[in-house]
This record gives sequence, structure tokens and C-alpha cells, in this order.
Amino acid sequence: MRPSRKLPPGTRVEVGDDLCLEFADDLGEGRRLVRVETADLLASLDVHGEMPLPPYITERLTDPSRYQTVYAERAASAAAPTAGLHLTPEVLDACVAAGGAVAHVELMVGLDTFRPIAVENVADHVMHTERYSVPVATWEAVRRASRVIAVGTTSVRALESAAARGDLAGRTDLFIRRPYPFAVVDVLFTNFHLSRSSLLVLVDAFIGPRWRELYATAIAEQYRLLSFGDAMLVARR
Repeated sequence: MRPSRKLPPGTRVEVGDDLCLEFADDLGEGRRLVRVETADLLASLDVHGEMPLPPYITERLTDPSRYQTVYAERAASAAAPTAGLHLTPEVLDACVAAGGAVAHVELMVGLDTFRPIAVENVADHVMHTERYSVPVATWEAVRRASRVIAVGTTSVRALESAAARGDLAGRTDLFIRRPYPFAVVDVLFTNFHLSRSSLLVLVDAFIGPRWRELYATAIAEQYRLLSFGDAMLVARR
């Protein structure tokens, strides 16, 4: 929330007839503690809220489904896992027909997906925690698989968090950067990310410095970048 100073603690804002917001502590980094008064939070947000979009998308979406994967179930993320926007039911069916297996994980994408790395030393960057869940059936499928292909950096973080923590569900602040001992994911399907983002640092950890060559090729070939852009399929180095 910016600029936060315009709403000092104790400020109350009424939105329509069914929603009241009381602004409390400033948590820094554009975050604010807000007390919400409403009979039905999700219904009020559907009426008065807007879909959170990356700051580089400046136009409102006329069709919100464009920023939603076909397999999403719960409203809890601050952003869509954009690699999944490429997948349609037909593509998923084709993967299965080709001999692959499709399994699901859940990670509630947090605000860090929008937050650039502002420190000089990447190791000093602090990740916000995110909730993740890996179903038992998915974990068993992963253990049986000869090769695990993760769709998006969010899937990587969910699977690698489960392996690192030894817990299939919980909260994670895992910041994947070089050198990271990947335990689960062999291949990554992902979009082209912003510089100075934790997502690009993850890609760097996964494939090493050759990401620079891939990005240079993408730019030369006029690929589309970022959330509504093209994607790449890369094997772990």
C-alpha cells in the first residue's frame, strides 16, 4: 500500500454499505495491517475489490480469467502462477496421452513475487512466508517419477520446501539461490522474469549463468516477456 502516510493509524474507510476498513500499523515494504468489518469478506471483495496485477500491467483486465489458471481452486494468492497460464485442458490431456502424469501442488503466492531485491548481497534478501501444500498422492508420484517437470517457480518452491522441511504442508520462506541442492525438480517450465527478482534468482540457481544466453535469444527473437509472455523449458544444470 503506497503512500501509507495518507492513511494514519485509526483511519476508517467505508466501502459501499457492506464493508469497513480500519487502518492500523504500517508493516513496511508497502504492507499495512487492516481490520476488516463485513458480514461476508469474500463476497465483499468480489464486489469492491480488483484482481491484484503486477505493477507493470497498467490496464484493467476486461476478462479476469486471462490471469487465472484452468486448475486454480482457492482464492488466496497475491498473483497468478503465470507459467500455468499457458496450460489448457487440451494441453494437459495431451501430456497424459503422451505418457506423462499430471499432479498438483498448492502454494499461496505472496507479495514477494512483486518485490524487487533491493540489497546489494542477494543472500541478505528476506523472503516473506507463503503457505504451501503437497498432496500425498502428488508426493508419491514425484518419488516414483524418473523425471519431475515443475510448471512455474511456485511449483518448484512448494516441492523443494516439502523436501527440505520434511513436511508436505506448512509455511515456507525458502529462498532458492546458488548454490542450491535441488532434491526434487529436474525440469522447469517458466516465463521470462524481471531482473532483480527472486524468481530470476531461482532460475539462475536452476540452470546457472546460461539464463543470460536464453534471455538474449528471447529478446533477439522478440519473445514476449513477463506474466503474459512466452515461456521456456529448461533442464537443471
